[in-house]
Amino acid sequence: MAQRQTQVCYAATIVQLALFRLGDFRCLAASIVLNSVGMMGEVVVLGWLTLELTNSPFIVGAAMGTRMLPLFFVGVPAGALADRFSRRRLLVLTGVGQALTAATLGAFALSGRVTLAHILVLTLAAGVLRAVEHAARQGYTHDIVGPAALVRGLAMLGVAMRGGWLLGSLGVGAVIARFGSGAAYLAVALGFLGGAVAVSLATTPAAGGSAGAVSVWRSALDFLLALRHDRALLVLMMLTAGAEILGFAHQALLPSLARDVLHTGPEGLGALSAARSVGGMLGLAAAFRGVASGARFLGVLLTFGLSLIVLAVAPSVVGFAGVLVVLTLVNAAGALADLLAQSLLQLGVPAALRGRAGGAWVVAIGLAPLGQLQIGALASLFGVGVALGTSGLALALLATLTALVFPRVKRI
Repeated sequence: MAQRQTQVCYAATIVQLALFRLGDFRCLAASIVLNSVGMMGEVVVLGWLTLELTNSPFIVGAAMGTRMLPLFFVGVPAGALADRFSRRRLLVLTGVGQALTAATLGAFALSGRVTLAHILVLTLAAGVLRAVEHAARQGYTHDIVGPAALVRGLAMLGVAMRGGWLLGSLGVGAVIARFGSGAAYLAVALGFLGGAVAVSLATTPAAGGSAGAVSVWRSALDFLLALRHDRALLVLMMLTAGAEILGFAHQALLPSLARDVLHTGPEGLGALSAARSVGGMLGLAAAFRGVASGARFLGVLLTFGLSLIVLAVAPSVVGFAGVLVVLTLVNAAGALADLLAQSLLQLGVPAALRGRAGGAWVVAIGLAPLGQLQIGALASLFGVGVALGTSGLALALLATLTALVFPRVKRI
């Protein structure tokens, strides 16, 4: 048995090293690190600036929701775009676009003229670009590594992403503390721009349709019809949405958790966001030797929900250091759930629908505003602990009920 485990570990290591020998995989990984510096930095400065302007956890949740709202409406058309046009080019263009929106917000903040309306409108525009980026990136990863190495490829890129999140969390938190939110938004813009430059150096052409193919809207309709006939894919989308609404929404409470519960400043918020990144890397490291399965997905969702319940009581029991540990565990489960959702959706469709499968995942996570609004409202009415505990309990129940009502999911 021990020899078998050693062989599996050795084979996994060989696959990982082989992936890094691919120049385009290295370009994509570098792009994801830099893009993620911008993405997590944006979360930190968005939450802090909104809380400073409004002093309301509910409005912070609304602002976070605005960041994710376009994903629900744009996800399927974005997936169709990723099947029809160059995925690499789409990644470059969306990176540049997000850099421009962040730089514009930075300029408003530095001039002292930033308003909540500026934040919401420009964050919404960045969310549209992010929807296209997410759909294109999943399909482009498949183009580079192939189906056999997809789970490990996504896991390694997920670790790269969390590494960028870690840098973005700590770096932007420090920039806010020393130079203000305007300078922080400019740092975010540099991260997005660097990601666009890195992926532009890749050479692998995207496996998409031709410009003369059916329209984007017809392609989106075809995928919706495919979902209608495949209940398993539809349930996977629903579970992914549930994880986003009930699990990942906890990030909307981090500014309030840092300032109002733990009584720390922006550096403390940066540390909490960094714990999310470290947890994500630990969770994805566990996927290097594993396989994507429905049963594993449900088990991870259950763990995700239970860990949020622990986080709800942690501040009064273990203090700031303990909260960092628990938040790390929460996000280890969350990252693994996210990886399994992406992998199962990509592997469950034919090659011609890979971009649209990425779009389906984008649609599912696009329901995040519902979770961010509800958790923000609960926190405003009953406190941060009650909001976290309620969301965690609901996610644990969702995983349990799905296993009972849709047993087919466990066999995927």
